[in-house]
Amino acid sequence: MAGFAGRRAAEARHGGSYYNPQFQAHTLKVFLGHHLVSDRADVMMVTTLGSCVAACVYDPAAAVGGMNHFLLPEVPESEHGDAGAAARYGSVAMERLINELLSKGAKRDRLEVKLFGGARVIESSFDVGQQNARFALDYVRREGLKLVGQDLGGASARRVHYFPHSGKAMRKMLRPEALSETANQELHFRSTLRQKPIEGDVELFGED
Repeated sequence: MAGFAGRRAAEARHGGSYYNPQFQAHTLKVFLGHHLVSDRADVMMVTTLGSCVAACVYDPAAAVGGMNHFLLPEVPESEHGDAGAAARYGSVAMERLINELLSKGAKRDRLEVKLFGGARVIESSFDVGQQNARFALDYVRREGLKLVGQDLGGASARRVHYFPHSGKAMRKMLRPEALSETANQELHFRSTLRQKPIEGDVELFGED
């Protein structure tokens, strides 16, 4: 079991990886609280979202792009100074993704953004998916970035396939059974988050 846990932690640090014969691409999984950047033509990034949001950001001139995956919009004061925890929040996730793209040759005034996720997968008075979506749209507008696509809201979990070399993104809505599983996992995660900070790397949603 320890070996399995270590392997999962290593996968999370590197986004997870496997070869996808359908797309003929080296596939990297983008886990909650992480981001990945690449300029390789043979790379595809994948993440699965419920109320979380993923931003796919691309520089067409430099042919480099990246994806993040965040849980909540802003870092609460209780977690200020906790770099690992902060990566779960949109304000930090967007900054880190853009900064790494700039370090790889991208230019801020060329960046194109596509946003995904923000579904209402849990019935409650606080619609965190809507809050995430609103934050992401406000961030793009506030920072003067170019929004070229969005698939936000609704009541279904979705999987996103992103090709960072070309900026192409594909979205698949998941079957109803996956929605129930997604909602249960998200409820469990948030319950744990309220009790104590999450340690290590977390993949919030599994495959359908």
